[in-house]
Amino acid sequence: MIRVVFFDLDDTIVDTTRLAEMARRNAIENMVRHGLPVDFDTAYHELLELINEYGSNFGKHFDYLLRRLDLPSNPKWIAAGVISYHNTKFAYLRTVKGVRRVLLDLQREGYRLGIITDGDPIKQWEKILRLELDAYFDDVFISDYLGVKKPHPKIFRKALRKMGVEPEEAMMVGDRLYSDVYGAKNVGMVTVWFKYGKYANRETEYRDYADFTIRSLEELPAILRGLRGEEEQERSDTEVHAD
Repeated sequence: MIRVVFFDLDDTIVDTTRLAEMARRNAIENMVRHGLPVDFDTAYHELLELINEYGSNFGKHFDYLLRRLDLPSNPKWIAAGVISYHNTKFAYLRTVKGVRRVLLDLQREGYRLGIITDGDPIKQWEKILRLELDAYFDDVFISDYLGVKKPHPKIFRKALRKMGVEPEEAMMVGDRLYSDVYGAKNVGMVTVWFKYGKYANRETEYRDYADFTIRSLEELPAILRGLRGEEEQERSDTEVHAD
């Protein structure tokens, strides 16, 4: 029987893809507005390449952007980018549709909840706290704090051990087939692929590792009720045979 439900954070709980795109576009627009001598399309394309190479958690995107554009380091342009990026992030940070209702329903039905996410601990906790989601979760497991990233089995086993459950007693819900679904299935967890965000049509070679596929988190309670019903029926059948 499922006792714990784990969620990924980005594009599972928090609508990250659209937010990041908006923040990056606004940052470049503000840099150009404050004198960056490059057109928007050129600068934005270079920024996306830079993020792809160095990762989204790299701390000097705008500094390196100027280097890639063969421009001198200019604190005014960098500050313009940073300000607009963070203002957008704070103003438009949103949960995925239905998140709070689903989490509350699962709590009421007796499930314990956790987050297993990759990323920088401060940035990930900032999203959780700004959206006031921390009260829903019993624990949060973040790769850069634990020293191991999904889909490595160690991060899932650390979370299972901390929550005091066996793999078959836990469900993992995430938007990434590779890191969330494949990783969790390899340690024996029940897996749900949330087909959402920029990975909705990627990594499909791992789709067979998903026990369930959903397009809305609001489908999740019904899946868990179905699993619970199957468990109760199996237990009832066993008791009848024993008699």
